[in-house]
Amino acid sequence: MALKKSELYASLWKSCDELRGGMDASQYKDYVLVLLFVKYVSDKAASQSNYLLDVPAGASFSDMVALRGDKDIGEKINKIIHRLAEANDLTGVINVADFNDPEKLGRGKEMVDRLSNLIGIFNTPALDFRSNRAEGDDLLGDAYEYLMRHFATESGKSKGQFYTPAEVSRILAKVVGMGTARSAGQTVYDPTCGSGSLLLKAHDEALSATGFDMAIYGQEMDVATAALARMNMILHDAPTAEITPGGYSTLANPQFRNRDGSLKTFDFVVANPPFSNKAWRNGFDPANDEFGRFSAPYVLPPAKNGDYAFLLHIIASLKSTGKGTVILPHGVLFRGNAEAVIRRELVRRGFIKGIIGLPANLFYGTGIPACILVLDKEGAATRRGIFMIDASRGFRKDGNKNRLRDQDIHRIVDVFMRQLNTAGYSRYVPFDEIQSNGYNLNLPRYIEGGAPEDVQDIQAHLRGGIPNQDIDALGPYWDALPSLRNQLFQSVGQGEYSELCVPASDTASFVSGHDDLAAFDAAAGQRFAVWQAARRSTLTTFGPGDRPGALLEDLSESLLSAFTDAPLLDAYEIYQRFMDYWSSTMQDDAYLISQIGWIEAARPRTATNGGAADFVIGRQKYRSDVLPSGHLVSRFLAPERAELDEVTAELLGVEAELDELVEENSVEGGLLEAAMDAKGKLSKRLVANQVREVAATVGTDEYDPDEHRVVQAVDALLGKQADLKVSLAAKQKALNDAIAARYERLDLDAVQDVVITEKWMAQLRAEVIGAVADVSDLLAKRVGNLATRYATPLSELNERSSKAEERVQAHLAAMGFERWDSST
Repeated sequence: MALKKSELYASLWKSCDELRGGMDASQYKDYVLVLLFVKYVSDKAASQSNYLLDVPAGASFSDMVALRGDKDIGEKINKIIHRLAEANDLTGVINVADFNDPEKLGRGKEMVDRLSNLIGIFNTPALDFRSNRAEGDDLLGDAYEYLMRHFATESGKSKGQFYTPAEVSRILAKVVGMGTARSAGQTVYDPTCGSGSLLLKAHDEALSATGFDMAIYGQEMDVATAALARMNMILHDAPTAEITPGGYSTLANPQFRNRDGSLKTFDFVVANPPFSNKAWRNGFDPANDEFGRFSAPYVLPPAKNGDYAFLLHIIASLKSTGKGTVILPHGVLFRGNAEAVIRRELVRRGFIKGIIGLPANLFYGTGIPACILVLDKEGAATRRGIFMIDASRGFRKDGNKNRLRDQDIHRIVDVFMRQLNTAGYSRYVPFDEIQSNGYNLNLPRYIEGGAPEDVQDIQAHLRGGIPNQDIDALGPYWDALPSLRNQLFQSVGQGEYSELCVPASDTASFVSGHDDLAAFDAAAGQRFAVWQAARRSTLTTFGPGDRPGALLEDLSESLLSAFTDAPLLDAYEIYQRFMDYWSSTMQDDAYLISQIGWIEAARPRTATNGGAADFVIGRQKYRSDVLPSGHLVSRFLAPERAELDEVTAELLGVEAELDELVEENSVEGGLLEAAMDAKGKLSKRLVANQVREVAATVGTDEYDPDEHRVVQAVDALLGKQADLKVSLAAKQKALNDAIAARYERLDLDAVQDVVITEKWMAQLRAEVIGAVADVSDLLAKRVGNLATRYATPLSELNERSSKAEERVQAHLAAMGFERWDSST
């Protein structure tokens, strides 16, 4: 049975994490990723006769597997990797980690066991890379991304900078325009490429959107990280990418040059340079820079802050038609002195096309907020403003970091690519406005973030009533729910104020139960039903060899489109709900179906140790993730389930009645004291004894009719409980047998109908209804807040004050004190 993707990745990380011992994650990743690399190239070479890399005899992953348990395993692994590196000019790239290091891997048997187990993690049929990406499903890429994110998280602030979060990389790759690449001859460059994940996202965006396999260039100063980037390129089917060996600073010694020694320029540049690098001048004199990167009209960046040094290098590395995206700390938007001069000149020259403000704490190397600068030389001469987005409030918590959600990414990209002005989120800012602000680009100067601040109405506080202007501000709600306003409010005073027609505490129930809300709910449901019907054929024709990624894009984008013009509902929120369900459930289902087909994917598999089970046959537990037995029972075995539920309910009733009798009579001196065992539990044997003993006293002075009644009732209930348990077990076994038999008789139509309609679509429709409920809750909360704010006018406050004062005066008088004058 094929493994679910989520199970595969989680198992990989768990096993790797357990085996690392006391090694730091930033070191351990070098061992894990090298083994992943060897496994990948071995699989590819075994399946492709013309594979670009050569795997010599004795230098494959299977040769490593043969070493498990060998006392010299560490030394022999090193030799295998060295042989593979020499054959492919990868010396210094894949042989950085020492597999025979006792300080990191332990000594003797400890090393042997650790390395043997580590190899075993990757020696699984589930990690078969021979057909990786053959159907567009990047098993390796997903596994690599999963491991890298966890390594970066575990490495901490000082050592996690090798990895740019995939969500941020996706934004950079899209807004820079990789999807508009014009030819395969175009180039993409990252001057501080880290592990290369950002470069690969940009390359893949161009490849998937245009089919152009663009040339990749990257420079990274850290030697180990540069090696990681080189491996990463090969792992992601980009073996011709040019990644410099490491050891050279991009600013002091840029490695990509033309024949005349000038800087090589590129069509696209993407970058996430180290924030505010204090040592950026090491190795060269920027005042006499041979490339003129810091010459007029610019000035030298601050000696202890390299943000603008990297930015100017990127500008210099762009062709005259080039485009770039770079992540920088948000301080570059407003810091003064030399940076203010450089910023002014960049704006004047039209190089900055856009600015996207990001949430704080997204990156592994720092917690400060950052921004994306979108650069464009091609349109610089005619540019008359900058498009700005403040996306700083869109994220979710993920451990101790913040993380962009799918909806945040989609919204950013949509708004930027369409240049949409959205209140509180985005706007196109003309140069004259920027000039009037002294070329300060701090986003809050141009975009008012957050919800608008409420204006307090003094008259309403004095006289009571809710200002109609506050009610009018809820106009979109009244447009979508046309009769609700008049039934929720009534006019008071001079017509400028209103009051609730229902108690404030009943607002939520009144709104959620209103006919307009029911109609709104139905309209949303109908909109979903139309989408569901339109996507039916897409789902039923999905099968082995198809791409889960393509299915995801079709479903998610069409759902977003279906709700884009829906009143009150946030289409991106519904999109996010779909993406969350895809991540938690549908992704695994689709992956299994694409591997083994609908019927095989639906068949139950043996539940692993500790795993949840759907049903049990004998002592063996089974479960089906694609078609859980609950859905199968609801569709095909409802009568059998009803019989089981009936017996269960009867048993629960008997046990409740029994518990009540025991609770009332098992205390010390109670009628059932003699029926309780040493642990204070009711004993069936002791009950039977007590029944006989009480029966023997009938007709004597010792006879207690109450005791007789209680013990007889308890005895009868115990008998009934035993019979019902037997019946329940029989019916449960019969149902389990029927479930197993029904799984065997399933055909394609039945599986698809249950999975698509009753599992996937039922849950997705519930998500839409959840979004409708959120609309109701938000409206009720807002109305309730307005009602509470103006609930107590000044006259009522004065009256309360007077009554309180009278009570105080009365108490004072009773205690013999003179009347107190509150006016003094």
